[in-house]
Amino acid sequence: MQKLTIQEEEAMLSIWQLNGGFVKEVLDNLKVEKPPYTTLASTIKNLERKGYVKAVKYANAKRYEPIISESEYKAKFMNHFVGDYFRNSYKEMVSFFVKEEKLSENELKEIMDMIKNNKT
Repeated sequence: MQKLTIQEEEAMLSIWQLNGGFVKEVLDNLKVEKPPYTTLASTIKNLERKGYVKAVKYANAKRYEPIISESEYKAKFMNHFVGDYFRNSYKEMVSFFVKEEKLSENELKEIMDMIKNNKT
């Protein structure tokens, strides 16, 4: 599975939110600055080529539906991210965010509570 570009990720976020849609629907749903219709159509074609969406034909139009779920995508690429930048250590990743002051003590406590609750 190929990594997505920023534009492809934005399009996929919209497609996931809609659970599929026509290019116009995806465009209207984008949360970022909207690209030209033709640019988005090309981006979605790339997503189809990469195996992230499939086109379902409706009369003269195509509706694009996700093949991979958002959670599957996040899991796969978070694993790569942690592997590439933190030597496969989630502890190192959390430590980095603490040192950079991106995680507070309260947030760490919430994470610990989540871990404890999932184990019981």
